[in-house]
Amino acid sequence: MKYIDNSLAAKSVKILTQSSQSLISLRALRFVFACLAVTLASCNEKKAEDAQEEETETTEVALTESQFKTVGIETGIVEDRNLNKVIKANGYTTVPPQNSAEVSTLIGGTVKDIFVLEGTYVNKGKVLATIQNLEVIEMQEDYQSAVANVEFLQLEYNRQKTLSEENVNPRKTFQEVKAKLAAERARAQAAKNKLDALHVGAKGTTSVVPIVSPINGFVGKINIAKGAFANTGVSLFEVVDNSQMHLDLNVYEKDLGSISVGQVIDFVLTNQSNKSIKGKIFGINKSFSNESKTVAVHAKIDPADAKGLIPGMYVSANINIVNATVPALPKDAVVRNADKYFVFVQEEGHAEEKHEHKVGEKEEAHEAEVHFKALEVIPGTTDLGFTEVKFVDKIDSQAKIVTKGAFYLLSAMKGGGEHSH
Repeated sequence: MKYIDNSLAAKSVKILTQSSQSLISLRALRFVFACLAVTLASCNEKKAEDAQEEETETTEVALTESQFKTVGIETGIVEDRNLNKVIKANGYTTVPPQNSAEVSTLIGGTVKDIFVLEGTYVNKGKVLATIQNLEVIEMQEDYQSAVANVEFLQLEYNRQKTLSEENVNPRKTFQEVKAKLAAERARAQAAKNKLDALHVGAKGTTSVVPIVSPINGFVGKINIAKGAFANTGVSLFEVVDNSQMHLDLNVYEKDLGSISVGQVIDFVLTNQSNKSIKGKIFGINKSFSNESKTVAVHAKIDPADAKGLIPGMYVSANINIVNATVPALPKDAVVRNADKYFVFVQEEGHAEEKHEHKVGEKEEAHEAEVHFKALEVIPGTTDLGFTEVKFVDKIDSQAKIVTKGAFYLLSAMKGGGEHSH
């Protein structure tokens, strides 16, 4: 009996001991979980603070002057641009028919001299080349012979007229002299007209015929060589006057109802999209071009803007249907970061950064820095290389905005905007 009691007592002590240990373990777990919760909350707060601090720090970026020059940063200001509802059209530059000439010769001959090169500017009447043809000598002789006959017949005409009036000679003789005089005058005038058309003088004798420019303009293609034979009716030179340059645009049938004379257009050259040029519609064809369902629309370019343009350049144009303007920047000035859009503004008068040095470290000269700040914008219409922008925060109208190199600044900003010295 005593053995049984001792055994029960021992078991009771063991059970109490296990219960006590379980209770201690549960309390320990609760303590551990509480510590973990506090640690996680602290970490989250620290991360939030770090993220906020990082966001604040990365709105600015600085470049040294050498980096600024190497990257090729360019700045500009916000401009008012016509980027409203437009009709897009493609076409090419051209000149009116009266501003382009194919120079040929009225008489064949051997090319003696060439006085111009391709690209040379010439005035109307400028001698481009000369050719030789012996038939010209005969034309001059015919003219001079006819002139001499006219002088002789004029005297005979006057004498016969006097005799006819006095009834000394028959009137028939006077009529014959009068007819011969008229015929010689006609022959002389015909010979003179031929020589004038060839730009050859009537006096003297020469076999050289000048080839002259009929308009002011630039010499284009030259199709002759010295010593070659120049045939009639074959183009020898091309001369183009670019001062009256205009556009031929192809507009689709569905857009014709919105097109009218006087509308302003903006266009860019296909291979030079960074330069926008303006024009104005002056004519619309009344028939389709070839088999395509497009109609040629003609637009005049201001002579000041036509400098540097040549016929045949392909263009992309916007025909402005609504005449309104919006603030805009070159499209490369606007960069995207996550779901927001930014532009970079160059900060003026930024205080020079102070650099701390360790004890004993020599003071070294540091490069001056150029500072930029990212400003959030809301982009709008993008056309002809420009994007409409609305600033979230108001800025100075003359603020220097980065128009080239913004993507590099964005990369530097995302990398922390750090720079070494």
